[in-house]
Amino acid sequence: MTNTTPILRMCFALGMGAVAGYFFYWMGLPLPWMLGPMVVNTIAAILSAPITAPIKLRIMAIPVIGVMLGSAVSIEIIQHLTSWAVSFAMLVPHLAVAAGFSFLFYRYVGGYDVVSAYFSSMPGGLNEMVLLGEEKGGDPQRIAMAHGARILLVVACVAVYFGVFQGVSSGGQSGRAWVPISGLGIQDYAVLGSCAIIGFFAGKRLGLPAGGLLGPMILSAAAHIAGLVLLPPPSILVIVAQVVMGTIIGCRFVGAKARNILRDLFLGFFATVGMLLTGVMFAWIVSSLSSADPTQTFLAYAPGGLTEMSLLAFALGGDIAYVSITHVARVTLVVMLAPFLLRILGRK
Repeated sequence: MTNTTPILRMCFALGMGAVAGYFFYWMGLPLPWMLGPMVVNTIAAILSAPITAPIKLRIMAIPVIGVMLGSAVSIEIIQHLTSWAVSFAMLVPHLAVAAGFSFLFYRYVGGYDVVSAYFSSMPGGLNEMVLLGEEKGGDPQRIAMAHGARILLVVACVAVYFGVFQGVSSGGQSGRAWVPISGLGIQDYAVLGSCAIIGFFAGKRLGLPAGGLLGPMILSAAAHIAGLVLLPPPSILVIVAQVVMGTIIGCRFVGAKARNILRDLFLGFFATVGMLLTGVMFAWIVSSLSSADPTQTFLAYAPGGLTEMSLLAFALGGDIAYVSITHVARVTLVVMLAPFLLRILGRK
């Protein structure tokens, strides 16, 4: 398959992802349809298998996940907004400690130059950090690999932890009923489809962090709270969307040498463990100072992607709005403050 076309390589990656997802589902792991494709395609990338990321399918998968997450938001969750104050107040010191540890590790253990180590350690969006880092003179491939490793390892570690120690079962539905395609009426599809399409383009146009996810999620939450629709998207569509996203994450390492992938995964593992331990510490502090649930606070502070951590919160039957809004605040703070803080670091 060395001379296969990009479409065949993409189908191969998705096929392996679907099989691995079913295997992880059978094993009873949480988020199997994302975790399975992610792991198998990472291994395939290390082995230089002929795979290609289904990037063009992302535009369809992200809105589906956004609409699904929005369906879990209720008016009762929104009413808890004031109880999030302590969590938001502790977000800045948490980011400072987590990013500071990661920076020192990449700089002095990994041997990265200052700019590359700095943007590799910032727990912001992958695309934003790569663009900003390259603009400031950093190594874009190293930065991309560091963030790819971070997201991969955070999702894997957190999902396995909740599966083994918290008893979260497979399916990512936390006991929620299967929704068949025939279970929704024409009006349901019209409302959910409008939330997905309008929300996707509105979120992008407004420049929201992860706008393609957040826009559909907000509109879906509003539609469900208003009673315009009562059901989430069909379960099979959600599974397909998760397979696509997991495959894309795993394929981020395609094209890199196996030695470089393993090196970055090695460095990323220790940097990620430091960030996760920092998240555990601050989650305990926040729960001690407020009535916040430490599990939900940890998911809100975990340095994974907004999509992945929101899906884990969904799998736990947790507070989707709290977790997603905290991650939006994290990405926004990092994108806004990273260039400014780099100038201060440069002067010193």
